[in-house]
Amino acid sequence: MIIRNFKYLIFFLFTIFLNSTLTAEEMIIGEEKIDPGIELIFEGAIKDDIFPEEFYLSEQKSDIHIEALATWTNDAPEGSVEGGFVPYLEIKVKIINQKTRKSVSYDLVPHINLTDNFHYANNIKLPGKEDDLFEVIFDIKPPSIGSLGYHYDWRKNVNKNLISKRTFIYMDQNFSKWASLSRR
Repeated sequence: MIIRNFKYLIFFLFTIFLNSTLTAEEMIIGEEKIDPGIELIFEGAIKDDIFPEEFYLSEQKSDIHIEALATWTNDAPEGSVEGGFVPYLEIKVKIINQKTRKSVSYDLVPHINLTDNFHYANNIKLPGKEDDLFEVIFDIKPPSIGSLGYHYDWRKNVNKNLISKRTFIYMDQNFSKWASLSRR
């Protein structure tokens, strides 16, 4: 009986450890709030297998997975679902090696998974060694003209666009922990 209970305890602790390791493997790069009631969370995560593969950098050729979660807050305009995905944004990330000044730029495009559901993301090849320090710049633009229709009530009560263009810069980002991990 004691041995059986000990096995259950070991299994339980291992399960907790495994779950906390898998769910804690996203690096928060930054958190921002913008009008009209949108929360942005920028993350570095473990590279992943993304389909259809001809459109995305493969897991084997990537170092990390960069994400931008864009969700409505409780301050969002009437009709917005708190925590719901904000679609049609144009998000680009530029990563600059702070030592060599080499850089890469990627579009963050809508992705879906079971952890974050809809989010903007892409697999990234870093411009340097995984343990270098990087400057990370997120450029966020409203939907391109014609890709989203704005009803009169939105234009009158909120604005004539979904958001205003914004840029967020984060210095001294080190992705070595996340680049060294694998999902499978």
